[in-house]
Amino acid sequence: MATRVLVAYASKYGATAGIAEKLAGVLRQAGLEADLSPVDRVRELSSYGAIVVGSAVYVGQWRKEAAAFLTANEQALSQVPVWLFSSGPTGKGDPVKIMNGFRFPVDLQPVADRIHPRDTVFFHGAIELQKVSLPEKLIIKGLKAPLGDFRDWEAITAWAASIASALK
Repeated sequence: MATRVLVAYASKYGATAGIAEKLAGVLRQAGLEADLSPVDRVRELSSYGAIVVGSAVYVGQWRKEAAAFLTANEQALSQVPVWLFSSGPTGKGDPVKIMNGFRFPVDLQPVADRIHPRDTVFFHGAIELQKVSLPEKLIIKGLKAPLGDFRDWEAITAWAASIASALK
């Protein structure tokens, strides 16, 4: 029987959800049973042999519902293989360099350390100006954040394939 994997995510405008969808799709193509769900809709974890959790990052923080999910499920997550991903910066180049070394929210790092994720990655995100609020548009303009979709589908696919390989 194939390992059942949960891909749980928190996304504000859909870019992180798209990454999670791609991850789940690659895992399914590799022969794994992969369920996809927003973190705030996950009700149980006991039926999963592995879990991937991700969130959009705003001002160095995971979305509230993702942080709450990680904290509330710390014990269960520490019992199975877990992978963590964040998405956020736009533009070209290494997202960690763009974010001055940021890989994961500092306030959640102790929880992550107790969970012992197999890997933690940070992917580029996307900004579609028509989807954001006026205050966010002003912040984006002030930061001169590049607009558009900067998600690196090859890197996302390769990471998902590495998860599948580890689980087989």
